[in-house]
Amino acid sequence: MKQQIKTTEAIFPMPVLLISTFNEDGTVDVMNAAWGTMLERDMVALNLTETHKTVQNIKARKGFVIHIADADHVAEADYFGVVSGNKEPDKFAKSGLTFTKSEIVDAPVINEFPIAMECEFIEYQDDETGLGVIGKVVRTSVEEDKIKDGKVDIDSLQAIAFDPYTHGYYKVSGRVGEAFKDGLRLK
Repeated sequence: MKQQIKTTEAIFPMPVLLISTFNEDGTVDVMNAAWGTMLERDMVALNLTETHKTVQNIKARKGFVIHIADADHVAEADYFGVVSGNKEPDKFAKSGLTFTKSEIVDAPVINEFPIAMECEFIEYQDDETGLGVIGKVVRTSVEEDKIKDGKVDIDSLQAIAFDPYTHGYYKVSGRVGEAFKDGLRLK
């Protein structure tokens, strides 16, 4: 039998996305965002309010990069979520991470994270049912050692997910089935 619990943002797993932008002075800003998803194959939505320094940067620079957080960088990923760019202007420097300027969008690619999705800013939706930041993915890159047989090796990424029930991070790994195939056995 199920027990009723307090309703929260409890869709598990939630991604741990690190959104990187440049500040007005050219320094790097990164925020941790669990509320993001794909709208289409090349369109993303980040449910972020305009009070975030990152959103202000995205609107000003018209570009951003989404990274998938990994188990090797849990502390850095969490730090980017608990420290605001509005209060700590050089929080990226304190993380010890490094970046390379994107050749396509006006945003930094964080070198230590295994996946980077470079995005052009499309619009900001702020009405009652708006999604927030909408972007077009113009390039996705993955560290070569995370590719096997021409595809991303999900286990080697050691991607992490956010648990909204207990505020924990969990490693996403261990393939358990074949999408678009296993269910056919029930046909």
